[in-house]
Amino acid sequence: MKTYIFFFTTALTLISYSVCAQTTAKINGKISNIKNEPLSGVSVTVQGLSTGTSTDVEGNFVLSVPASKLLAIQVSAVGYKEKMVADIIVVAGKTEELNIILEEASKKLENVVVKSSGARRESVNALIAYQKNTSAVAQVISAEAIRRSPDKNTGEILKRIPGTSIQEGKYLVVRGLSDRYNQAMLNGVLLSSTEPDRKTFSFDIFPAAMIDNMIINKSFIPELSGEWAGGLVQVNTKDVPSTNFLNVQIGTGFNTQTIGKDFYTYRGGKLDWLGVDDGTRGLPTGLPTKSKFSDAGSTKVEQNAFGKQFENIWSAEKNATNMIPVLNKSFQVSGGFNKRLSANNKLGTIFALTYNQQNKRTEFHNTLYSFQNNLPSVNFDYNNNKYSRDVLWGALGNVTLQLGGNHKISFKNLVNINATDYVTHRTGKDFEFNSSLGQNIKATELALKSNTFFNTQLSGDHNFPRLQSKLHWYGSFNILDQYIPDQRRLQYNQDPETPDAAYIALIATSKTSQKSGSRYYGFLNDYIYNTGADVATSFKLFDLNQTIKAGYFFQIKDRLFDSRPFAIYIPNGENLALQTLPEHKIFNPENFGNGADDKFSFNELAGDRFRYIANTILNAGFLQFDNQVTDKLRVTWGVRVEDYDQVIGSLKQSDPRHLHTRTTDFLPGFNLTYKVTNSANIRLSGSQTVIRPEFRELSDFQFYDFELGATVAGYRNLVRTKVTNADLRYELYPRAGELFTVGLFYKYFKNPIESYFNAVAGGGSSYNFLNADKANGFGAELELRKKLDFTEALRNFTFQTNLSYIYNRVESQTAQIRRPMQGQSPYVFNASLQYDIEKLGLNTTLLYNQIGDRILYVGGDNTPPIWEASRPLIDFQIAKKIMKNKGELKLNTSDILNRATNYYVDLNQNSKYDKGRDALAIRRKFGTNVSFSFAYNIR
Repeated sequence: MKTYIFFFTTALTLISYSVCAQTTAKINGKISNIKNEPLSGVSVTVQGLSTGTSTDVEGNFVLSVPASKLLAIQVSAVGYKEKMVADIIVVAGKTEELNIILEEASKKLENVVVKSSGARRESVNALIAYQKNTSAVAQVISAEAIRRSPDKNTGEILKRIPGTSIQEGKYLVVRGLSDRYNQAMLNGVLLSSTEPDRKTFSFDIFPAAMIDNMIINKSFIPELSGEWAGGLVQVNTKDVPSTNFLNVQIGTGFNTQTIGKDFYTYRGGKLDWLGVDDGTRGLPTGLPTKSKFSDAGSTKVEQNAFGKQFENIWSAEKNATNMIPVLNKSFQVSGGFNKRLSANNKLGTIFALTYNQQNKRTEFHNTLYSFQNNLPSVNFDYNNNKYSRDVLWGALGNVTLQLGGNHKISFKNLVNINATDYVTHRTGKDFEFNSSLGQNIKATELALKSNTFFNTQLSGDHNFPRLQSKLHWYGSFNILDQYIPDQRRLQYNQDPETPDAAYIALIATSKTSQKSGSRYYGFLNDYIYNTGADVATSFKLFDLNQTIKAGYFFQIKDRLFDSRPFAIYIPNGENLALQTLPEHKIFNPENFGNGADDKFSFNELAGDRFRYIANTILNAGFLQFDNQVTDKLRVTWGVRVEDYDQVIGSLKQSDPRHLHTRTTDFLPGFNLTYKVTNSANIRLSGSQTVIRPEFRELSDFQFYDFELGATVAGYRNLVRTKVTNADLRYELYPRAGELFTVGLFYKYFKNPIESYFNAVAGGGSSYNFLNADKANGFGAELELRKKLDFTEALRNFTFQTNLSYIYNRVESQTAQIRRPMQGQSPYVFNASLQYDIEKLGLNTTLLYNQIGDRILYVGGDNTPPIWEASRPLIDFQIAKKIMKNKGELKLNTSDILNRATNYYVDLNQNSKYDKGRDALAIRRKFGTNVSFSFAYNIR
């Protein structure tokens, strides 16, 4: 309730400062050429008025114009065709976005004026023109597309891209390649893995409200990182505004599987609503270090004394009501201003604060099998209810100094906290101690997992017109902290052969169990330092434009990982009087003994395998040519060299954990674009890229995963994967705002890395990382955007769709396998239908997404793989402008069908889920999310 009061009070306070209706409005935007290069010094005027301006070094402009009048904007620059955009109406106090692409003027065609109509239509045209004119195979998502979708973060946005899909709501799969084969950049700077147990980037850490645009490269160009094979995702946060603004939005919503149902939480700290632990779950004051806490450094009595100091919270409590407390909450405020310092210099800033809290009750069923002759036998069979409170909030602050029309210096900062605080209740059967009948179980896991992401970046862009050269430089510092404080697990078992038998806590003589009676603390700290620069020079050769670009990139990445797993045990093996106590009493201080009796004792799992350090130094340089060979043929080609020096485990060579590798890779790439007509392109590209093992995949650290019921472990002998890429694509742009593309692609992998699952009866199952010998992948993609204005009844509709088909096979002579790669779907299908009446301020969007069955985990020895079954997703949004277009109401509904996600063992090997014939391993149901929001543009 406190958060609701905070949100509404803040919103009303901000709205109270709203200014009266104005008689003027503003138009801002960006002007680029057909190479997607920003054009500075372009003249932008309003036809019939004296109002005019020129673009800055980034091609940006802003115009003050009369409100509510029909306007025409005229754009002209030396060497380019003049362009006029008519039928523009801007509401008083509002800013209209207008992005324009200019075409080069032919000597034979002087004084040609290209005409267009409508600011929004022209901006959509510019977005599609960017895709048309880029030198690589790429897709772009604009701020407008993000606004029109129900997506809350970048992970949800990315599933709309042709050939992409999302695992677990945040991990990206591109062209059927699992998340480890993809790379992320923020404002042009490389990002690291966000998870300690996998090579991946969690794209849900960036709220959608902070994103200006996203570019997904599917073919390699030397100026960008060479460590990817599926997709390179460039996330660009909102830049400095052309005009002053202040916006506020509040919202609420619910999950159909949560609202009106029992919801459980446990006692945490006062800052849990921010996803931050206030010390409630922290290690007790004075707790010795790992080495001093061990048997050699402390007595059993001392260890147990410390064990009593931990918070004695092992049970969850049901909410008093199941309505208001489980409603979702959202709030965001953003603003910016420009201040002119002199005639040619100006200072601009932008800030944003966003907060989202979601309450989810997730039902999932998981079963672990062991196999013999393709016949399954059950190791455990669990039913779970996970009650999670997910918090995603962040702040953004950018400052830019514009020095004349040719120089710009930017200081960008972003901080995000992405946390989940959850309770998992489990019931079912465990066959570890009774292989025939199994034992009834009930178990609980309580945990908070908090990720803090911080990025600060200083960059400069400089244009030297006389030299026809541009310089870009940057330096950045990035922190990623993951904190898991006091993750607790407790399981009770019941003998099914004894009527009304008591449930007995699974606590025995083992001093190392992480399955029951355990506490876990995890600390992950990544510190990343980046710097680099590049220079581009343009010139004419045979009266055609040519560009040479060269640059250097330097990165240092340090990781400090430490964990402190604790276990509660009974030295003498059994004490039923204690083991039958309920969760809230079982570990009371009086139930701990002296370490030699039949009471509980406290132990920390010792050994260096629970911590590691890592360091990498990456030196990279590139030389790239952008050659206009003829009027129709453009070739972008070059080479990137990356020298990668890595140390993991320990810096001491005498330490058995020490692992040092250094490799140098030459990564060539070319992209050929042939302009068949003014509205059609043919693209051909080829490249060599590389995928390196992540720190965690090489480390000796082992972690028990409660949901999977198995241990995750690294493998120090992994080697990097080399990937050969090829693309062929035909693109047709029949008219403004429409496109049709069809393409083929091929990939060859040498030593691909995958996660293998090894099931072991009676416990001890594990997930490991291994290299296969090779893999080949073939695919086809199709994308269509079509306005349905061929009939009056459909003139306000726009239809978009994309379909990808992928055939991929992994081969290994040692393991005698030939199957799809882990995480690969044979097809990905997206479709959307938009309905837009701009005059009424009404727009709706219906979205559909489905992927084919794919392997979730690769099988190990005598263990077949676990597959994820296909399921359809349908989302819907409707938005309406109100209050003279200064306010907007929005209704979002996601996952309307709420189909269960099934993960199965394909016993009949037909690559699809057959209920009753295949072995169901995991079944999850997430519910439908419904949200309502109100946004207001204060100025």
